[in-house]
Amino acid sequence: MKAKTFGILVGGGPAPGINSVIRAATIKLKNHGARVIGIYDGFSHLIKGDTSHVKELFINDVTVIHFEGGSILRTSRANPTRKAEDIESVVTSLRKIGIDCLITIGGDDTCFSAHKISQAADGKIRVIHVPKTIDNDLNLPHGIRTFGFASARHYGVQIVKSIMNDAKCTQRWYFLVAMGRKAGHLALGIGKAAGATLTIIPEECKSETLDFSWLVDTLIGAIVKREASGRSQGVAILAEGLAEKLTVAELEKMGHMEYDDHGHPRLAEIDFGKMVKLAVRAELEKLGMSNTIVDKNVGYELRCVEPVPFDMEYTKELGFAAAKHALLGGSGDMVTIQTGRFVPMPFYSIMDPATGKTEVRLVDINTETYEMALEYMIRLKKDDFTNQAYVEKLASVTNLSPDEFRERFERVAVSFEGPGTYMPYYQPTFDTQ
Repeated sequence: MKAKTFGILVGGGPAPGINSVIRAATIKLKNHGARVIGIYDGFSHLIKGDTSHVKELFINDVTVIHFEGGSILRTSRANPTRKAEDIESVVTSLRKIGIDCLITIGGDDTCFSAHKISQAADGKIRVIHVPKTIDNDLNLPHGIRTFGFASARHYGVQIVKSIMNDAKCTQRWYFLVAMGRKAGHLALGIGKAAGATLTIIPEECKSETLDFSWLVDTLIGAIVKREASGRSQGVAILAEGLAEKLTVAELEKMGHMEYDDHGHPRLAEIDFGKMVKLAVRAELEKLGMSNTIVDKNVGYELRCVEPVPFDMEYTKELGFAAAKHALLGGSGDMVTIQTGRFVPMPFYSIMDPATGKTEVRLVDINTETYEMALEYMIRLKKDDFTNQAYVEKLASVTNLSPDEFRERFERVAVSFEGPGTYMPYYQPTFDTQ
């Protein structure tokens, strides 16, 4: 009987652990007598009907690649779902190569592409998806992370640790913009673990668009609160997704906008941090304050780092599960590991019924996990405004009267609104960072 042929390709941005998935899936498949074809550069060549950018994979090719960052098959954001003929071209190309089952590795856009290819193939080619993204925003059950997130967070914390030392040494503020197109998981994960002064994520926004003045005054409030406690430095982490909530007009103020093949603005290419820095600095000058602020993007440095042991182990499990599911005839599913067991999630179950696209998992700010994050941030909090003496102390850092300070900044003060009982602060002057 002819051996089954399995294809593996990677789509979207890099994430630590991709090679470990490729390794585990290849070894499992080869151990069962299958052919394994690695497809280079995602869907980019298949869309054009080009089947020459492939390589048969053997166990010796993948033995120790799990230690490496990046992807031995490279990756791309080529989008086969933009036109029906592109999907058909991909299916035709896969059949020409002789692929019986395709394993895709990628984030929400690659998952959506896998779903559409599975539908177009109509059973002639089976499709299985392995979820990856450092953004941790795929619609997996609560508590299950996407691979690459732990490694990206780990190295992000190392960067923030160094920046925090620099801030303390030079008495500066740093505004760090962390990757995460729509969700604040990575920014918050880095901020919580590192003990950054504060972290601001798009999930805090009450409306579809970002009130830029709210963001500016939230940062100023933190700076004022630090100054009132005798400190002139801090590190604020801003989730990249805040920029996506800006209006098109505001985004275009930052320069020429670029979009990827899936229609998403290339947020890492815009100078969001600089825009925020300049706005905050201008408002601080009006308040009679002159703090030095430095902006920096944190993202590309994290995507191809060597995976931490957690991700190496996790991705080995995912690759094994994907190969096992493929060998058993599975199709149309995303691979997950839940409580130590492989659980296939049908593509339709992770699609947003309103948009038809892959549903994005956002940070749930109505949890005690987020309450903990807020507790240790230096931000203006509702309880700060219950103590008139403390409001006067905060106002004294600026050229505002206590009433003027309250009128402007009380609107950006936070409190926990989730389940359980929120404990008020007994001493709103605490500064633990």
